[in-house]
Amino acid sequence: MTLVLRFAAGSHKGLIREGNEDSGYAGPRLLAVADGMGGAAAGEVASSEVLGSIVRLDEDVPGADLLTLLGDAVQGANDRLRQMVEEDPQLEGMGCTLTAMLWTGQRMGLVHVGDSRAYLLRDGSLVQITQDHTWVQRLVDEGRITPEEAETHPQRSLLMRALDGRGQVEPDLSIREVRAGDRYLICSDGLSGPVSHQTLQDTLGSYYSPEQTVQELIQLALRGGGPDNITCIVADVLDVGATDTLSGRFNDVPVVVGAVAETPPSSTAADQSIRDTPAGRAAGLGRGPQGAFGPAEGYGAGHPDAGFGPAGGYPEGGSAEPSVHGTEDYDDAPRRPKRKNRALAFSLVGLVTVGLLGAGGFFGYQWTQSQYYVGAEGDHVAVFQGVNQSLAGLSLSSVHTPYKDIELKYLPQDQRTHVTNTISASSLGDADDKVKKLGEQAAFCRKVSDVRATAGSLSTPGGTPATGQPTQQAAAGTVATHAGFVTATTAPSPSASGRAPAAGVPTTTPSPSTPSTTAPAPVAPSQGAAAPAAPQSDLPGLSDEERQRADSCPKS
Repeated sequence: MTLVLRFAAGSHKGLIREGNEDSGYAGPRLLAVADGMGGAAAGEVASSEVLGSIVRLDEDVPGADLLTLLGDAVQGANDRLRQMVEEDPQLEGMGCTLTAMLWTGQRMGLVHVGDSRAYLLRDGSLVQITQDHTWVQRLVDEGRITPEEAETHPQRSLLMRALDGRGQVEPDLSIREVRAGDRYLICSDGLSGPVSHQTLQDTLGSYYSPEQTVQELIQLALRGGGPDNITCIVADVLDVGATDTLSGRFNDVPVVVGAVAETPPSSTAADQSIRDTPAGRAAGLGRGPQGAFGPAEGYGAGHPDAGFGPAGGYPEGGSAEPSVHGTEDYDDAPRRPKRKNRALAFSLVGLVTVGLLGAGGFFGYQWTQSQYYVGAEGDHVAVFQGVNQSLAGLSLSSVHTPYKDIELKYLPQDQRTHVTNTISASSLGDADDKVKKLGEQAAFCRKVSDVRATAGSLSTPGGTPATGQPTQQAAAGTVATHAGFVTATTAPSPSASGRAPAAGVPTTTPSPSTPSTTAPAPVAPSQGAAAPAAPQSDLPGLSDEERQRADSCPKS
């Protein structure tokens, strides 16, 4: 069995955006989509540079580990963006998503950062095989909103992870076993946003050739309003025999679409990397005669799997495909000159969109400020306002109320861990109640620590001085300290003095007329004298429940 990929790629700027910040690459081993972000900060530059950095993976490296190759390539791409920002501060804020698949013939390595997506259609069922790195997806994972609510949430495009040249990137990496008949889709959110999951499944299952499917998917996104750049790759896994004369026609014809085709990577190293790959030699950075879609020939009447017609709305012969730059309209009607009223309409739509995004960002921030949680500030407990997340290096929370008297070192280990990892609260009142319970436990453990420290300073280990003789002064001091702790932590029992005697300690009441003098009994020296019995607890006078509570306190 010989498995090969049949792939096609397409890109369109959409109906709202002025330019295309998406980049796509499809080759015999590598399929990748990068969605640029940053607007004026050059999102198209980021997506182009990232694909220019990883395109060398399309070369065959026998025996190489897929995940190592993908992880190193992504980190190298992120380092390249950092270098560009250092050289040109005006690029600060640029970044992109990346979803890429590396093929070996039997397995597919997947790397993913951001909210571009990868899907697998197998046996008629479509499954999303990546997870969005967005704020809204995190809310869904935590059960705070439903997937249906996420689709219309004002912050659904707020990224938690991206390639932006800041720090170490944390991509999702996985390996997938492939089967003949599998169909993969990689796309930017310009497609997955306006087109529903069910429609994607129906479309991917309805058209045979990848280029016809890509054309129809882009058309669907445009009919849905085309609010963002649209880029997608469709790849089929086919089993071809050794006698298949068509199999050799598709192995070395890569496709480059979107911003990377219009604006090649600026770095000499990245540009040279592309020229030295099959992409550079065969596709000329996407400017070859095959156009934006390929390689899709071979599905005609001569192919054994023929029998599927072109996608609806496209003439026989496939003359409706766009150019490599992906900026043409997909309408069947002849192209008309742009009119002023159309430009005005687009401008108004753009202003409305910007206004909605601004309002969404404002209300999203307002929502975060209605959230509270308990956490650690330095060495003590505090109540925080906001959510324990950061966006583009900016924290989305701040200290609302510090509790410097509740020190972490006095909390039991499990409670200290919970505070360090943050404790969620449904409201400010709920957060205050949780802090109150922590304060009671910390105060109790503080008293336990003081008693243990005092007892340790008044006697040597074993309860005797260095001579081996017990001292009445040390014993009395320890008893007094323990009695004070019991008074402070338990309810006093009724007595004439208002004080409860420590359990297990003999007490005497001296006569008011006779002074109490007790001479120590002589002790005969003996080498074999037994040591005094060790006390059962270093905290006498506590109930079993209080002793268990004290045992959980830190020992040092």
